[in-house]
Amino acid sequence: MSITHAILGILSWKSVTGYDLKKIIQESPFMYWSANNNQIYKSLVQLLDEGFATCEVQHQESSPSKKIYTITEEGLAELKNWVISTPEPPDLKKSFLIQLAWADQLNSDELNALLTKYEEEVQTQILLQQEQKLRGPFSPGRTAREIYLWDMIYDNLIQFYKREWEWIQKLRSELRIPIEKEANQMNVQIIERGTKKYVECASAETPLSTRQDALDLIARCFEHDTNLLVLHAEALSGDFFNLKTGLAGEMLQKFINYRVKAALIITNEQVVKGRFKELLAEANKGNDFRVFGSVGEAEAWLLDL
Repeated sequence: MSITHAILGILSWKSVTGYDLKKIIQESPFMYWSANNNQIYKSLVQLLDEGFATCEVQHQESSPSKKIYTITEEGLAELKNWVISTPEPPDLKKSFLIQLAWADQLNSDELNALLTKYEEEVQTQILLQQEQKLRGPFSPGRTAREIYLWDMIYDNLIQFYKREWEWIQKLRSELRIPIEKEANQMNVQIIERGTKKYVECASAETPLSTRQDALDLIARCFEHDTNLLVLHAEALSGDFFNLKTGLAGEMLQKFINYRVKAALIITNEQVVKGRFKELLAEANKGNDFRVFGSVGEAEAWLLDL
């Protein structure tokens, strides 16, 4: 498949600029091209030359002119011919399998570390795809069937990464390589308020202190189809309140990356001092993470009450 057919598909939905095409392809989890300008505009020139698309220049007074690309009847016919053609077999290109092929030279600790790193990458992809699905998968949405087809595309991607994670667990079991550590036991509740809900973490068996702990919280949110989180200070390690450790910045960045809107509840004001106090003052100006003295205040902000 070439990128030209992907572009024809987008143009069959609506007329767009080259910039719009780049953005759509870049944000898509299954249109796997790099979507650099050269690749897109080279394909557009080809489509214009073959009569599959037209281009109209729209002049604007206060900004540069825009080139709007539109599919032609010939282009629609070409797209349909490609869609009904014999599908290519599933593409299996995973460099990790090549690493694993020669991993017998590693000792148990080294192999465990390799598997752990790959597990983290797989889990990150699961979270990314779940986050995109939670936001509402990109879809032209012209018919109920089209909405369903695009939804199932996202489901296919999520299931792929979940199967990959299960395969790693089987690999560990057969080779008797223990999991690096069991997931931290968190005191988590799902709070529902009318049509909205959020995840609340009041405490943890071991105070949260790692990148993985942040990912586990994010996973809990996506598991329950929400991107809202209430986190109590009692669940956090003391390192979170010491900016020198970098833990606060790392965890907050994870929440932002995965678009989890988080509220931190601090009732002991003694932990709010120095540079950490400055961090909270700055955070409270934004709309991604804020600090409150009670759950009620946090709810009002999270749920827009």
